[in-house]
Amino acid sequence: MIFNKFYYKPLPEYLGIKKSDIEGYGIFAEANLEGDLDLGATHIKMPIYEGYVRTPLGGFLNHDDEPNCHLVKVYDWDDYKVFHAFTLRAIEFGEELVLDYDR
Repeated sequence: MIFNKFYYKPLPEYLGIKKSDIEGYGIFAEANLEGDLDLGATHIKMPIYEGYVRTPLGGFLNHDDEPNCHLVKVYDWDDYKVFHAFTLRAIEFGEELVLDYDR
């Protein structure tokens, strides 16, 4: 297969979706991950939509009071905003990635 940089891939190869003990399904590490790793876009605000569009990554990140990830606004143009999830620390293989949505 020839690599096409425009081919959409919903999750990086090192992340997967599995049944979560927290709620429904969640995002899990498929490899050991380093701290401060940009996992990709989670929420996108566009002028034509009210609220935010969640990507597959954003749709499956569960809440936890002790998060191992956080959101960072990486793009902000007028009404167009993009948030990415970053790891707060090293994540071990099999660990669920979680955010504190109250922060």
